[in-house]
Amino acid sequence: MSLVFAPSAAATVPVEGGGSFPVHRIYCVGRNYAEHAVEMGHTGREPPFFFLKPADTVVPVAEGETGQIPYPTLTKNFHHEIELVVAIGPGGSIFGYAVGLDMTRRDLQNEMKKQGRPWSIGKAFEQSAPIGPIVPVARTGELTSGAITLDVNGVRKQTGDLKDLIWNVAETIEQLALAWNLQAGDLIYTGTPAGVGAVVRGDVMEGRIDGLGSLRVEVV
Repeated sequence: MSLVFAPSAAATVPVEGGGSFPVHRIYCVGRNYAEHAVEMGHTGREPPFFFLKPADTVVPVAEGETGQIPYPTLTKNFHHEIELVVAIGPGGSIFGYAVGLDMTRRDLQNEMKKQGRPWSIGKAFEQSAPIGPIVPVARTGELTSGAITLDVNGVRKQTGDLKDLIWNVAETIEQLALAWNLQAGDLIYTGTPAGVGAVVRGDVMEGRIDGLGSLRVEVV
């Protein structure tokens, strides 16, 4: 059966060493570092919960380059959240890892929380998922520890360690697989450490994770 119009181009992320990773779905883990849970008004190790972003919200940024994202509409409180991203390969295996940003319209998210409504307007908007190149797991090995940081205009704002994830990567994948059929092309944003905060036009964010390099993004 013929298509009634041409489909949009598939979302892809470059892979270190060559090739592109076709994005299927983007899963995000909420409140997955204890200190961040506290700054969001929660405590303890609660059961993991998830939200999704559309595949085309990714903004691929090459190593050594500065990507650009627009300051989004409707918000006056645009937040950065630095995260380890896990890329899923065939059979639900880990294909690789990347540095990612889960950008958030915090005022809109908070208003939806108060009303008991979905967060989509605060999380799942265009260009809300900047991401660096995916580094194959064959090069990194399994990432279970290592510093994760974010600077804004050269000032450190977020700092943590992957070993402090409340639900580690293996546990997160196990829980996700109970609710969805994980497929090759899925990305998992695994949660952010404490220190989230607002950025404005002209701010430059630089995130780093040990073993994965950096991700540099300007708000325009």
